Amino acid sequence: MSTLTAPSPVTAPRHTPAHIQGLSLVNLAARQRMLSQRMILQTVLAAQGDAERLAAAQRSLAMFSESQQHLQNTGAQLEPAGARKIRDTYEGPQGVGPVVQAFMGLMQTALRQIESGSARMADTLAELVAHTDRILEALNTATTAFDEVARARGDAMMKELTGIVGDIQNVAKEAKVVSFNAQVVAARAGTHGREFAVVANVLSDITGEIDALTRKAAVLADRSRAT
Repeated sequence: MSTLTAPSPVTAPRHTPAHIQGLSLVNLAARQRMLSQRMILQTVLAAQGDAERLAAAQRSLAMFSESQQHLQNTGAQLEPAGARKIRDTYEGPQGVGPVVQAFMGLMQTALRQIESGSARMADTLAELVAHTDRILEALNTATTAFDEVARARGDAMMKELTGIVGDIQNVAKEAKVVSFNAQVVAARAGTHGREFAVVANVLSDITGEIDALTRKAAVLADRSRAT
C-alpha cells in the first residue's frame, strides 16, 4: 500500500484541480468543513479494519489538502484589502493556519499508522477526534473571512457599476440636447437641412435606446444591492 507524506508548504499550483473548478472561494471554504468531518469518520471506520474506508480517507485528505492550498494561494491574489484579510485569517496572531496544518498532520499520521498496524494508532485516533471542534472552529473562521471578502468585492463592483450607469445617463442626456438642437437647425434650414434632419433623428433614436438600457441597468443594480 502507498503511504502519505507530511504536509508540504503552500505553493502556487500549476493547474486548478477538477474538484475545485467552478467553486467560489466561499463555497470551497465551506466545503472544507464538511470534508474535515467526513475524513474523521472515514478514519475511525478505517481503524476498525475497513480497507475501503482507508482508501476513501486518503482520497479525502488529498482533496482537502489541494483545496486548502488553492484557498490560501488564491487569497494572496485578491486586491490588497482582501489579500490582507485572508493572510491575517491564516497567518495572523490568532490565525487558523497552524490549526489546519496540525489537523492535516494528524490525519496523515493516523492513516499511516492504520496502514502499518502501529500500536500507537489508538492514541493518534483519539487525538484526531479530540481535534474535531478546533478544526471546525478554524474552518468556520476561514469561511467567514472569505464571505466578508466576497461581500466587500460585490459592494465595490456595484458601486462602480452604479457610477458607470450614472455616467452613461449623463452622456445620454447631453446627446438628447444635441439631437434636439440638430433638429431645430435642420428645420430652419428647410430643404437644405433634410439630410441633417435624418442624422438628427437617428441620433435621437440611439439616445432613446441608451436611455432605456441605462434604466434597466439601474434597476438591476438596485436589485443586486437589495439581495
